[in-house]
Parts: sequence; structure tokens; C-alpha cells
Amino acid sequence: MHPRFTTAFATLDTPLQQALKPVLDDPHFTALLQPETVHHLMTATGLDENALALALLPLAASCAVTPLSHFNVGAIARGVSGCWYFGANMEFSGATMQQTVHAEQSAITHAWLSGEEKLAAITVNYSPCGHCRQFMNELNSGLSLTVCLPDQPPRALADYLPAAFGPADLNIHSVLMDVSDQQFIPQGDALTQAAIHAASLSYAPYSDAFSGVALQTRDGAIYAGRYAENAAYNPTLPPLQSALILLNLKGGDCAEIQRAVLAESEEATLLQRSATQTTLAALGCHNLDYVCLTRS
Repeated sequence: MHPRFTTAFATLDTPLQQALKPVLDDPHFTALLQPETVHHLMTATGLDENALALALLPLAASCAVTPLSHFNVGAIARGVSGCWYFGANMEFSGATMQQTVHAEQSAITHAWLSGEEKLAAITVNYSPCGHCRQFMNELNSGLSLTVCLPDQPPRALADYLPAAFGPADLNIHSVLMDVSDQQFIPQGDALTQAAIHAASLSYAPYSDAFSGVALQTRDGAIYAGRYAENAAYNPTLPPLQSALILLNLKGGDCAEIQRAVLAESEEATLLQRSATQTTLAALGCHNLDYVCLTRS
């Protein structure tokens, strides 16, 4: 079991501990539950989906990286595939507050990067802030996404975001988590190709600033993340943060990044390079390569 889960695991009810321990002890566990595992946990504990997701939130919150606030938020995004994806907030000492990641963004991005095509529900241990409500409204689940909180009945996102402003107001109808591929020309080594592939699958309907970041840690592992824009602009998730989400949830260490590649479209009307370089430097990485992309 990854050490970060130990304290939270000890607080779980005994039936859940017994059913969950083999899952957490698996060295390949990456904060993602397969449908058969979810079914097994429900059967072993007698909990329904909503109750089980709430019970698992302490484990999700254990993935938080909070050197600034010391306030851990956990989220679990439930895909229509039946897979469940953990998420947690992340902060970076030495970087600006605007570079932080919210738990809901983390869980949603984890699902998106894992190939999930739509979410049915998201469970969070604190009520989503306005930033996250707006971010969730960009999804192809839209305002029908179910939001589950402790001690409250499940409600649709529409109840948390009345009179919502979203992609349709800007005539955007292919939205976040819909399948899209910009088909940028692959080139370079494995890390560079991972960044280019991430950029190809990124979501930038408002600026055409398609971009991706790939990170390589000291052990040689590669983590790639994609840019995700928002109709309200400010809740937009940079590609570096997307890659850091994946690195963190797969058990990696942000302080172990040795090299990074940023790939972005030559047509971009906004650029990620400066912010990416600054945040990486705060994490101790000064080795950033840059690729300007053209379509095939």
C-alpha cells in the first residue's frame, strides 16, 4: 500500500478495509477502480454506489499535495464506463496561486486522460467552489452531471450552477471529453512524442491553442497531460497541471521531474511556455524542451 493511504485506510469501516486492502496492496494501483472492483466493494460492504464513493473520499483526499493551505480535498469521478477515478487538490510552493489544481479538476482530468468518454457523477468531500462548478459545466455531461456531497442528497450540477453560462453560449457544441484529435505530426523521442500526442487530444475550442506537456521523472516514467479550456476562460486547466495530476495520482513525486517537453500549436493565440517554465522551476526542474506543432 502506498504510504499516503495508510492513515486514511485506518479510519475506514472494517468490511471496507477487508475488501479494499488487496486493491491498495497491488503495486499497480493508480488511484483508479475498475467496474468489477467497484461491484466487489459494494457487495462486500452492502453500500450502494453513492455511499461507497463517499466512504472512499478519505483515500482520494490522501492524494492531495497541499504545502500552502494544508487543506486536503478529495474527489471521485464516476465514468459511464463504470470506472471510478480519484482526484485531489494540488499546490506548488514557489508558484502563483493560479497554478493550483482543484480536486474536481484532478478527478475529471484523471478520467479524461484515462480514456473515459463521459462522467455520470462526481463525489466530493466539500461543496464545489464556483471555479469548479464552471469547470464541470464544460463537460459533455453538462448540467446533468450528478454531484454527491456528505450529508446531502445527490443533486444535478444544474442545482449548483443556475442560469449557467457554458460552451453553447459561444456556439461550441463538441465539448470536453468528446473525442477529438488534431493529428499533429509525431516527431522526436518518446517524451516528445507523448507531448505531441497529448496536444493532439487537447481541448481548445476558444483559442485554438492546442497544447500538451510530457514529464519524465528520475525513474524514467513518462506522464503526459493535455490543455483543457473553459467557456469562462479562468477555470481553464494548463497542460502542465494536467500532467502533474497524472504523475501525482499514479504515485509519482513532483520533485523527481528531470525533463519536460511542451508542445503547442503554431496557430496558438496564447502561449503556455512562460507559465510552464516558471512552475517547473518551482518544482526543481529546469530542463524544458519546446516543440511548435503543425498539422499533418
